Amino acid sequence: MLLFRSEGTVNAWCKARGIPRRPLISLAQLWQLAVHWYANRLTVESRRPVPEEMVSIFESTGLTGPFWDPKSDQWTPAN
Repeated sequence: MLLFRSEGTVNAWCKARGIPRRPLISLAQLWQLAVHWYANRLTVESRRPVPEEMVSIFESTGLTGPFWDPKSDQWTPAN
């Protein structure tokens, strides 16, 4: 995971390295994702979310689309 100051900085970094830009996530979204993802980590029932739960967790933090689909084996960057 890389942290950047702005979307423009992300674009410049990707362009300089010749790599496609992936979807961005804000720090607020990252925090909410962590809260949901690790909610039961200190319990006996702790386990990794199954794909359907992952989709629900991603959607609850505003992360949607093919990139966030754990069943997808391909991701095509948007233009």
